[in-house]
Amino acid sequence: MKYLLTLSAVLIFSLSNTQGQIAARQNNFNLEKGMVALQGYDPVGYFTQNKAVKGKKEFALNVLGIYYWFASDANRKTFMKDYKKYEPQYGGWCAYAMGKTGEKVDIDPETFKIKDGKLYLFYHSLTNNTLPKWNADEATLKPKADKSWSTIFK
Repeated sequence: MKYLLTLSAVLIFSLSNTQGQIAARQNNFNLEKGMVALQGYDPVGYFTQNKAVKGKKEFALNVLGIYYWFASDANRKTFMKDYKKYEPQYGGWCAYAMGKTGEKVDIDPETFKIKDGKLYLFYHSLTNNTLPKWNADEATLKPKADKSWSTIFK
């Protein structure tokens, strides 16, 4: 009986912890309507093709409340093996803005950088591309971005 009570308590804690994690991800990650990350771009494509590749809804995968779209079933399976490896830094928000002001600023999914096995995304418009600004001061901006994100996403 004591074993069943302990098992029940662990199960309830695990479920509530997972629900809390899902809610935190959905509230803090850069998502489109329908909880789609990366504006529908394939997270694995950034790493395997070194370019932004549009995913397809037919190859969607839900990871803790966030949907990712993939260009192929093979990419989806690769992501499933180690999703944390492919998820963008700072919840998919602009790395430069996260480091400069600590704000969540939208991105252009085709403006990105992979460094040390991590995907960083950046804001880019006709008049402002934050990737060169990040590159010019990455040593200062990255620790600030890491700290800002740890405050936002606990």
